[in-house]
Amino acid sequence: MFHRSTALINTENYQKYAHEHYPDLCQPRPEISHKGTFGTVGVIGGNKGMVGAAMLASSAALYSGCGKVLTGLLNQAHNTPAVFHQYPEIMVDYAVDMVTHYHQQVDTWIIGCGMSQNDVAIQILKALWNSSISQLVVDAGALPILADYSEFFPHQVKRTDLVLTPHPGEAARLLNVSVERIEASRDWAARELASRYRAWVILKGHDTLISSARGFLLVNPTGNAGLATAGSGDVLAGVVGSLLAQGIPAEQAVPAAVWLHGAASDILAQLHIGPIGLVASELADAIRWLRNQLVYHNDLPESPYSHYDKDYL
Repeated sequence: MFHRSTALINTENYQKYAHEHYPDLCQPRPEISHKGTFGTVGVIGGNKGMVGAAMLASSAALYSGCGKVLTGLLNQAHNTPAVFHQYPEIMVDYAVDMVTHYHQQVDTWIIGCGMSQNDVAIQILKALWNSSISQLVVDAGALPILADYSEFFPHQVKRTDLVLTPHPGEAARLLNVSVERIEASRDWAARELASRYRAWVILKGHDTLISSARGFLLVNPTGNAGLATAGSGDVLAGVVGSLLAQGIPAEQAVPAAVWLHGAASDILAQLHIGPIGLVASELADAIRWLRNQLVYHNDLPESPYSHYDKDYL
């Protein structure tokens, strides 16, 4: 929750940019609707010691507006990890059971948040990769599997929207080049990955790039050094998956997710919540607030956080 008054934030530029570039992001919710109207996201990840990564992606998906989130953990603990107790809305199960029982219900899968390489992870990624039912976001720990077991993952597979979210190190591994080559030729790397995998690619880093298999290339204009923190990428993956699950076309959903993620960090910095010390779990609330401002702006009531003004400013 914010601890500064959001009344201090001028959203006019954000509204103008979003309405011009991402009009589907700015549509109000229909009054006659249910949770299925806004899509279901499935998150696969969370090996032992990294359950928080799956939680960050799952909660970010909810805060970005999808109707339901299912989380399959690779940690086979019988009890739901305590980190999920603050989000009773999220359905949590063992990853294999989640994919087996709910595959038909999920609009977008996110795989890799808090994932390490093991046989179960490889088999789940293979199943989701070769499925044409759901959209797929491949993040974090799933990307090295993609690189190291390329024979299992045909590049030209026919499927719905595919999104890869590498940082420079992961991109280097996927392309079998040095990190220095990636950083020296970021445009080339983003385009090459998009073309090779017939995917949308988010090449993270300063001036994050978004590329598509058709040659589209965009430099994201938002964000700051506060995003260089553990879990930030998991939040981004959750937002990407959520917007896709809500039915926003990939050509808007993918760059819009990156833009929202960066804009949230900029807003938090304006409120003196970062960039130093910003933590990933603070991003989702700012993303939710900003998206509602984009959609409803003048129709929203006064900020419920305004009473913090005199205590914190």
